[in-house]
Amino acid sequence: MVNKSGFFSKQQAAQYLQDYNLAEVEQIIERSEHLPIGRIKKVFCSTLPRSKATAIQLFGNDVELVEDSTFREFENRIWGLPLGKFPLLWWQVTSRALWMMGLTHKEIESFKTARKRASQAADHLVNEAQASGLAVLVAHGFLNEFIKRALKRRGWRVTIDGGRGFVGVTQLEKTA
Repeated sequence: MVNKSGFFSKQQAAQYLQDYNLAEVEQIIERSEHLPIGRIKKVFCSTLPRSKATAIQLFGNDVELVEDSTFREFENRIWGLPLGKFPLLWWQVTSRALWMMGLTHKEIESFKTARKRASQAADHLVNEAQASGLAVLVAHGFLNEFIKRALKRRGWRVTIDGGRGFVGVTQLEKTA
């Protein structure tokens, strides 16, 4: 478990991000009743270890697990002046906002490029859904939100909105 309470210096906030990306996934106690477990034969996930570990916990070792860097979370770096300590959320929101405005992407993927990647990920899932009738993705919150937006622009609608929790299930269906 990575501690996110208290006040963080810029360096401590950056270390938190690093630790979070490498952290083990906690045991999932309860699976969502919305998961059609019997129908799922293939699961897409990102290349980050926590995505793969979550997919295995949810669906077991019998499904085909397809790791794809297209589904990795939008990159994030802690930005700002190293003056004082602030809650972790302050560092994260400030850094993400600066990144989205295009002010802080020199060492990482730009927001514009990340949105294009989310759109490509949506196309990939649409192709899978058309080919097999179902596409399942275990990925990351910020990316998932932009994939959902891209799918909605393509005529898909949200039928189950599992929220923004760590194991939230969102289901979309193609409208007629």
